[in-house]
Amino acid sequence: MAEGDVDAVSAVRVRGWQAAYQGLMPQAYLDAMSVAEDARQRREWFARRRPEVWELVAERAGEVIGWLAAGPTRDPALTREPAYARHVELPLRQGELSDDRRPAAELMALYVAPARLGTGIGRALLDAGTARARARGYGALYLWVVQGNARAQRFYERAGFAPDGAQEAYDVGGWRVPELRYRRPLP
Repeated sequence: MAEGDVDAVSAVRVRGWQAAYQGLMPQAYLDAMSVAEDARQRREWFARRRPEVWELVAERAGEVIGWLAAGPTRDPALTREPAYARHVELPLRQGELSDDRRPAAELMALYVAPARLGTGIGRALLDAGTARARARGYGALYLWVVQGNARAQRFYERAGFAPDGAQEAYDVGGWRVPELRYRRPLP
């Protein structure tokens, strides 16, 4: 993703939230989401983003229609310091490990323009993001799905992800929104 994609990515992200989370989050919160405000925040983030995070954009005829962001896991439950890392020089980031002792990656975001859902764009982005994680030496890819988002759950399960039993909730506009963690090993 280039800085010039920020406005289009924000539009895809905001419209994606508004479509995907109806009934799962407060409608007033979704209605109040602003592409301009999201783009402002995304520009700030873009200026200070970590180099190990990667973003991919799907385009058709010059129009951004999808976006993926991934990188080392942010989940503290998956971050631990390996005993052997103190003794050898290894390319580990913050002690983040997968079950097979390789670093674990996280799919932080995947959104497709709502009018383009079901056309293969999300799968193409997910496949490219997974290939990038594998090429960078990650042993597993994790993500969080809002509980009740049946379409997303089916999508990820068809792509080889499975719930690993972890759950957490966060506050959105006064609602507690539960999420389920999914995992896919990267052989």
